[in-house]
Amino acid sequence: MTDLLRAAGAVVWRGEESRPEVAVIHRPGYDDWTFPKGKLKSGEHEIAAALREVREETGLTVLLGRALPPVHYLSTGRLKRVDYWVARVAGDDGFSPGDEVDELRWLPLEEARQLLTYEWDVGLLRALPAAPLETVPLVLVRHASAGSRSEWQDDDALRPLDAGGRAQAANLAAALPAYRPELLISSPSARCVQTLEPYGAGAGAETKLEPLLSEESHDPEKTTALVRDIAVPAAVCSHRKVLPNLVKALSGKDVHLRKGAFAVLHKAGGHVVSVERYAS
Repeated sequence: MTDLLRAAGAVVWRGEESRPEVAVIHRPGYDDWTFPKGKLKSGEHEIAAALREVREETGLTVLLGRALPPVHYLSTGRLKRVDYWVARVAGDDGFSPGDEVDELRWLPLEEARQLLTYEWDVGLLRALPAAPLETVPLVLVRHASAGSRSEWQDDDALRPLDAGGRAQAANLAAALPAYRPELLISSPSARCVQTLEPYGAGAGAETKLEPLLSEESHDPEKTTALVRDIAVPAAVCSHRKVLPNLVKALSGKDVHLRKGAFAVLHKAGGHVVSVERYAS
């Protein structure tokens, strides 16, 4: 829908998971109390926008957990969609009051519920207990666009990303800081390695090459066991022939990814509690 306005934000929490406090902001221009959020810039990934808006409005650098239900409402006569995530604090540069946001409060859920101006924000609070707040992300990436297999004359494992694929890899690099993967694993195929390369270069992280993620050498049981055993935040890049079965085996969900797209599996207690899919 071309007229759809897009925005992104987060419900940021701290403290004990059983008794969290959430960050609520006051906007003097609207005289309202709400959660940090803002409009996407042109071409900006919604995940990158959520990180940026939270940082600009609160001074907080956050890590995203599972997605919350998106909010829809009319704004200046146009339908607006706001994507939200559960988020926890990874860094704090300090809150600076300004013209757009002049106050930040950390409140227990019931106090936040009473203060919030909009019913849709209260609905986000109701969605918090649906799954654990503290999760470990596993990001499963399908390699970005790499031209036509039939037109490539060399070994297919050497086929590189095309211009569109490089743009997708750059968008992925802007989104992955939301999850701060400590481990990068890729099929040895050039198009997979290059998909993770921009993020790895920026984060100073090396990518481990794993033949079990390749089209030629993957084994459904061994590949699933390999990925299931990952216990830290991780990003894994593979192929169309590998990923649907892998996601199904790990989560029970049927998820098919276009080139450059990725699925985020949130794990708690060794079990997948949420599955999300994003374009890049």
